[in-house]
Amino acid sequence: MAGIFKAYDIRGVYGEQLTDDLAYKIGRAYITLTGAKKVVVARDIRPHSEPLFKALARGICEQGADVIDIGEASTPMSYYANGALQAEGSVMITASHNPAPWNGFKLCRANAEPISGSTGIMEIEEIVARENFAAPPERRGSIAQHDILEAYKAHVQRGAHLAQPVKVAIDFANGMGIWENRVLEGVIEFDGIFDQPDGAFPNHEANPLKVETLDELRKMVRAGDYAFGVAYDGDADRAGFIDEKGEVIPMDLTTALIARDVLSTEKGVVFYDLRSSRVVREVIEGAGGTAMMSRVGHAFIKKQMRDHNAVFAGELSGHYYFRDNFTAESSAMAILALANIVSQAGRPLSELIAPLKKYYQSGEINSEVACDPQEILSNLKAMYSDGEGRVFELDGVSVEFDDWWFNVRCSNTEPLVRLNLEARSEELMAARRDEILGVIRDGSAQ
Repeated sequence: MAGIFKAYDIRGVYGEQLTDDLAYKIGRAYITLTGAKKVVVARDIRPHSEPLFKALARGICEQGADVIDIGEASTPMSYYANGALQAEGSVMITASHNPAPWNGFKLCRANAEPISGSTGIMEIEEIVARENFAAPPERRGSIAQHDILEAYKAHVQRGAHLAQPVKVAIDFANGMGIWENRVLEGVIEFDGIFDQPDGAFPNHEANPLKVETLDELRKMVRAGDYAFGVAYDGDADRAGFIDEKGEVIPMDLTTALIARDVLSTEKGVVFYDLRSSRVVREVIEGAGGTAMMSRVGHAFIKKQMRDHNAVFAGELSGHYYFRDNFTAESSAMAILALANIVSQAGRPLSELIAPLKKYYQSGEINSEVACDPQEILSNLKAMYSDGEGRVFELDGVSVEFDDWWFNVRCSNTEPLVRLNLEARSEELMAARRDEILGVIRDGSAQ
C-alpha cells in the first residue's frame, strides 16, 4: 500500500501495490470520507480495470451508496457524467499514461471537484490503513449501467462553429482517446493510427509530453493533407498537437489559441500555467479576456477557476480545462476549439502559431540538489527582492522583469529544483538561465 496514495490520485502496480482487496477498502473509505449516495464510476481498457471496478463498486455499495456504471470511458467523460447526472462523486479507474502493469483511481466529489492529497486522499489512506470505515447502513447500494456517450457528444458539439471542413490526424495510442474522439464524429473529419483498444499499449507510451512518442503522428501529418495532428494520452484527459507541417506545438501556445476561441463567444477570466510564455497573457488580453496565472497541478487550477468563475484554463502538461465541462478537462473540446480557429482563419495552423513564438524559453530544467530545496528558493527570493523585478510566490519563487522572467519550484517527491525562464532574446535567455542555474546548483546566492 505504501506510496500509492499520491498528490492527485491513487496509483500503483496492479497485483503488487494495488490489489482487488485494497480497491474494495478504498471504495468503503471513499464513501466514509465523502458521504456520497450516488457515484459515477468509469474505467479504462487495462485488463485489470474490470476486476478493480468490481472490487471498488462492492466497497461503495457496502457503504450504502449507489454506483452509476458508465463502463469504459475517457476521464473527461467521467467528469461530464459526474456533473450532468448530478452525482455526488465519481471515480475514474485508470493509470493515465503509466505502463500497462499500473492502474489507479482519480477521485472527485460532486460537480467533478477533484480530491487531492490535501483534500482527502491522505485521509482515505488513513481510513484504509486503520480500517476505520463508517458502519455500513442496512440498505446496500446498487449498480446501474448508464451510457453517457450521446449526451457528452451533444454537449461537446454545441461548441462547434467551423467555417469550412477540417480534417485532422489522430494518434489514439490504443487508449481512451478512442472513446473521447467519438464525440467529434460528424463535426470534424479524421484519420487515426493505433486506433484499436489495447491496455498493453503495444505501440508506444501514451504520453504526448514525450516528443519521441509523436514520431509516427508527425510522419502521418507530413505525408497527408491535414489541418493538424492530435496525440491523446492514455485516459484522454491530455492532448498534444502537431501543426500541418508535422511540427510540435508548444502546449502553452495551444492554450493561447484555445483561449482565443473560447473568448470569441464569452469574455471572462482565463488561467494559464505560470510556466507559460508571456505571450499567452498577451493573447488572452488581446482577445478581451482577463488573464490570471495558475499554480501547477489540476487540483489547484480547478479551485482557482471555481473561485474566479473562469471560462478556461490551460496547463503546460496538455490539460485543457473548460468551465462548460464542470471546470474539468475535455480533450475533445480542445480539439474542436483548434478546428474552429483554423477553419475560420482560412490559414494554416503554422501561420497562426508563428507570431506567438516571439520569446525565447529555457524549457523546464531539473537540478538535483544536496541541500534543502527550500533554501535555494529563499536564496533566490533574497537575491532578486532588491531589484526592479516583481517577486511573487504563487508556486515556488517567480520574478518578472520587463525583458525576462523566471520561476523556480521544488519537486513534491524528489530533491529536485525546477527552473523555467524566458527572455526577449536568445542571448539574454542563455545568460540569465546560466545565472539562475549557478545559484541553484551551488546551493547559495554567492
